[in-house]
Amino acid sequence: MPVRFHLLVVLTAVAAFVACDSSQPKQAVGGGTAPAEFQAGEAKFNANCAACHGQQGVGTKQGPPLVHKIYEPNHHGDPAFQRAAANGVKAHHWEFGNMPKIDAVTPGDVDQIVAYVRWLQKQAGIF
Repeated sequence: MPVRFHLLVVLTAVAAFVACDSSQPKQAVGGGTAPAEFQAGEAKFNANCAACHGQQGVGTKQGPPLVHKIYEPNHHGDPAFQRAAANGVKAHHWEFGNMPKIDAVTPGDVDQIVAYVRWLQKQAGIF
């Protein structure tokens, strides 16, 4: 009985660690061609975000992937994207450095970008 208990404790700890692990981004399947309702967000993402976050949000050496479980709505809701664009973000999950604020986008632009990113996430099975 004690061996089973210890095994359960170890497995629970490992599962918790894996769920919180942000050390290496997991490559997600690209979203393919965006439906018409997400194409404006895709264009704005490509113009303002892709240089760091990669085409289709898969990340680059300059910035983390947004198509990743860390950025699912339950962990980083849509308002977090608005705050990031408006104020920048201090690095806290990744070792890419701080994100500067993005003056070129309006809150409406960010709404369209977030809709596109959420579509990519759904395509990749993130949520």
